[in-house]
Amino acid sequence: MRILTGTAGWADPTLIRSGWYPRGTNTAAGRLRYYASQFPLVEADAPYYALPRASTVNGWIEAAPDGFTMDVKAYSLLTGHRTRAATLPADLRTRVRGPWLTASSAPAGLIAELWRRFHETFAPLRESGYLGLVLLQFPPTCRADPAGTAWIRAALRQCAPLPAAVEFRHGSWLEPEQRDRTWRLLRDHDAAYVCADMTQSHPGAVPPLLAVTAEKAVIRLHGHSAAWSRGGKEERYRYEYSAAELAAWAERIRRLGDSVEEVHGVVNTCCAGTAQRAAALLRDQLDPTDVPVPRGRQ
Repeated sequence: MRILTGTAGWADPTLIRSGWYPRGTNTAAGRLRYYASQFPLVEADAPYYALPRASTVNGWIEAAPDGFTMDVKAYSLLTGHRTRAATLPADLRTRVRGPWLTASSAPAGLIAELWRRFHETFAPLRESGYLGLVLLQFPPTCRADPAGTAWIRAALRQCAPLPAAVEFRHGSWLEPEQRDRTWRLLRDHDAAYVCADMTQSHPGAVPPLLAVTAEKAVIRLHGHSAAWSRGGKEERYRYEYSAAELAAWAERIRRLGDSVEEVHGVVNTCCAGTAQRAAALLRDQLDPTDVPVPRGRQ
């Protein structure tokens, strides 16, 4: 059993400006090396916005130390998010009309081709032993109905054989009468369930329930910003976790840790070093012993 802590991203501009990196740490490789000296896990969230070049992934591999783990957030279009056509690989943009597209409006074969390239892009990361999980974060429009279930099944099939973790952004998936079907859906594909901590004050909020659906489990801490529903990225994720809040999450991570091979605890309050400070506190509070969580239950 391993408990790995880290943050979503390591190259956010506000983080670089915050002074968290030591003076003189001015290169992408240098920042990743320093980050990896502090945490055993990072979530690469840049691929959500655009597929990286092969040279970028190779740079991650060269900079990462032995034993480091990198989760990868899947490209937005692969999980049904509204996506700017300009973020597509250049040779695929001519197949799209208009500045935006979704999975349902994408030309025939485009999603399959993007999955092929996703696998090609991250094969070296997997072969080198650094790949942890592929994070499939589905949008609030993906609800617990037949269409949403089919959507998730399709993405999990196309993600295989890469190990997947699923994060829901609509509370219908975790309503009492639906939960067992949700856990079964993930277990059918050996996909890890992501327990997300977020503000509960907006419609469709996902409750922070614990569950085990695979040999790995993930907790992502997004904070409780009052601007979650209406703000920009920095406003939605601007939140400073208290030591008491992190102690409570450390306890929950320990509970998961007795039921799985590995737990990934990711802090996603990505503003000016806030996530790194919280992740360090969380790391220092963890002790991998506690009562197991029953499989597929809160």
